[in-house]
Order: sequence, then structure tokens, then C-alpha cells
Amino acid sequence: MPNLPPLRALQIFETLGHCLSVQDSARRLGITPGAVSQQLKLLEQHLHTALIFKTGKQLALTEAGERFHVHCVQAFEQLREAQSELHHSQHDHSLAISALPSMLKDWLSPRIFAWQAEQTTKLSVQIWGGHSEPDLESSQIDFRISYGQSIWPKSQRAELYTDCVVPVLSPHLLNQPLREPAQLCTLPLLATDWQPKFSSPPSWRDWFDRFAPRHCGEPLIPHQVYSLSHMAIEAAIAGQGVVLAQYASVQDALAQGRLVMPFPYALALPWPYILLWRANAFEKPACQDFHRWILAQAKTQQAACEALLAQ
Repeated sequence: MPNLPPLRALQIFETLGHCLSVQDSARRLGITPGAVSQQLKLLEQHLHTALIFKTGKQLALTEAGERFHVHCVQAFEQLREAQSELHHSQHDHSLAISALPSMLKDWLSPRIFAWQAEQTTKLSVQIWGGHSEPDLESSQIDFRISYGQSIWPKSQRAELYTDCVVPVLSPHLLNQPLREPAQLCTLPLLATDWQPKFSSPPSWRDWFDRFAPRHCGEPLIPHQVYSLSHMAIEAAIAGQGVVLAQYASVQDALAQGRLVMPFPYALALPWPYILLWRANAFEKPACQDFHRWILAQAKTQQAACEALLAQ
């Protein structure tokens, strides 16, 4: 395959082919007429053919020049479109995130708006909650946060953190302090069932078998069962019972005193949360910043869960 002509010579020829004037071409390109003529001569020598000829005081393209100019125009149009698309992506001050509804409400939302406020550039953040896994390559979504049990096609991903479940309830529901875990079975038990989308998190049966093997012995039938984790947590905050909740989802409520953890005994979820992103997401600076930030947040959350599990 022969070597391509110099790009500068091609650029000058493309301009010259439009206006057919050395003076006008030089003015458009911000160079001297002598430079235009020199680059044209260099291009014709490289191609071993004449591209332009004079007809009196006018310039015209030769037959070979006309054919070659059509391809030059197409090539430079594609380059300009590619540059424009790249420039737009680099200066697109928006970020679109999809996440599981409960994870979005209880963990991501309280954190991401604080991060957004710290951005030096005004940024528009679009947040979508849903259980269906979006096609990141054909959608406008930059990132998706999902549960690790899902199966995705080939995509870019990173593990965030593995959550754990702990018993929590409203402080108003406690008439007297609880001395041992088995006493929880005397309260209304709230549960979460994620099936059929995912396997459910550790159940009350799992928790009592681990931490109170000699519990009340009665069948552990939950008082209420919710398909969404945040609904079970809201019911607990309202004083309707005690829930085995994901620690990452109730940290804020525990710190604010809306919930209490009578026993710091935790069971880990079988799968971690996963961050996925589009192949070209990092062309946008906002996506780069968000990626670094959320991995740092996840690292902190993972440490908090591990500390609880170690007790």
C-alpha cells in the first residue's frame, strides 16, 4: 500500500478545490499564497499526476483532480464530524445513572447530591430507578448500579461493596431494653422477598439460626413481606415491626435516631453490588469524576460492613 500524502497538503488541496483560487485558499487557511502553491506541487509530485490546471486566469480541476477531490472532501467531512462529536462528549455536562430503586433511594441519592454540589462545573444529573437492566450501549445511560446476581452481556464493570443485613426497629417500638436476640421473635417481623428477580437476602430464619439458635421455637412467619427493601425499612421507621435491613440502607436512619439496632449481629448478602458503564462513558469528564467518587464511597461502605460482620 503506497504511503499517504502529507495531511497538510491534502487539507490545502481540499480547500483549493472548493474555491479554485490560490489567493482565496490562502486567506481561508491563514497562510501565504506561496505556501498553497508549494503544498499543491508537493501533493502532485507525491501522486505523480496533475490535479489543477490554468484556463486563462482561472484554475480548474483536472479529471483526476475532480475524482481525488471528491474523496478528500468526504474524508475531511468525516474528520470534522468525529472532532465535533469528541468535542461535544468532552464538554457534555450531564450524567445519566440507572440503579435499583431501593439502592438508589437509601444509598446513592443521599450521597450523589452532595457530590454534585461540589462540582466546579454546573452538572445536570439524571437518575433512573428500575429493576430492568438497560442496554447501556444503545441507551443514553452512562452508569448502571445493579446486584451482582444479574447476568449481563460483555460490559465494563467494577465491584462496589457487599452489603449485610442487621435487625433494626423504631425506638418507639421498644417498651423495654432487649437482653438477648431471641426476644426479637416476640415483635412483628418485617421481611423482604426479592424473588423472582433475585434470590432473597438472608431471612429471619437464617439470622435466628445463627445468633439465637434457641429462639422461641414457634414458626417464624413474617408479619409483613415486602418486594422492595426501602418499603420494609419505611414500615420499620413507622413502628410497624422489626426488619432485617441492609446496613448501607439504614446507616443514615440509625445515625439520626429514627431506627435503632438492638443487636449488632449481621449476615452478609451473597452477592455484591456492581457498577457498569458504557464503553465510551469516560469521554465525558463528569463520568470520570463520578467513577472515582463512587468507588471511593463504595470502599468506605465495604469497610463499614466488614467491621460490623467482624463483631
